[in-house]
Amino acid sequence: MFSATARRFLAIPLLVAILGTITACSDGKEAIRVSSKEFTEQLILGQITVLALENAGYKVDDKTGIAGSNKLRTALLHKDIDVYWEYTGTGWLSLLQHDRRLANPQTCYESVRDEDRGNGVTWLNFAAVNNTYTIMMQRARAEALGIHSVSDLAAKADGLKFAVDHEFTARPDGLPGLQETYGLHLVQDKMVVMDNAIIYRALKDGQVDVGMGFATDGRILAFDLVNLKDDLGFFPAYNPAPVMLTAFAEKHKGVADILNSIAAKLTDDDIVHMNYLVDIQQRTPKDVAKAWLDKVGMAKP
Repeated sequence: MFSATARRFLAIPLLVAILGTITACSDGKEAIRVSSKEFTEQLILGQITVLALENAGYKVDDKTGIAGSNKLRTALLHKDIDVYWEYTGTGWLSLLQHDRRLANPQTCYESVRDEDRGNGVTWLNFAAVNNTYTIMMQRARAEALGIHSVSDLAAKADGLKFAVDHEFTARPDGLPGLQETYGLHLVQDKMVVMDNAIIYRALKDGQVDVGMGFATDGRILAFDLVNLKDDLGFFPAYNPAPVMLTAFAEKHKGVADILNSIAAKLTDDDIVHMNYLVDIQQRTPKDVAKAWLDKVGMAKP
């Protein structure tokens, strides 16, 4: 569910150099079962994976669009699917059930990767995409008020109308922790609880001044909103990484090479733009995924 911190990545060989070995690894007998969650960004990541594997000569069974992290995790552990993209913060806080937030992407990734190895689960390299919670404003409004960070907001929050969804009001990595960390005092009658999907448009239309959202949502670009800098590093890291059972990963090293190559190429700007194309311009996740693969040189030879 659920910006920029220094990230370190393992070196990834050029796809052109490994295409031959990738194709050789595919025995042509079994389809790789690719899954995803049901929301836009996940559907795009799922289609990128499906198409990239097909481009490399693998048979693929498209099982994208499953609702909920727990269902996907269960499907993976029960060997009903082979690979999907999970968020590091979701893995740490929800799947592994830790309370401590990890805001640094590399630390969060390494902590999840290392602990989940004991469960027979392999986390491949994570992408430089952080779909964490964010606090947003209209760009023009934020500039007029001199608000660029959440600390700035905390100093100038009096009189501003703040929109949040119901879940955010109760989550430890939501409003309670945000207020405590930043000393953010909100006037009760200036707080509005609404469905998350409505918040973006409410900001655009000036019905509220500040709203919570998700950092890579395409409507941020479409509505000229701005993510305020989380300057105290409150929000957990939510970087996507391909996840698979270790036994599968060891058997299909060519699949891992392709997915690591995808992770190395994905950026925040890429995923925001792709989310925008699907959510605002009504293009299909498959078409958007294909265009991105073409752009980064991973199209079918």
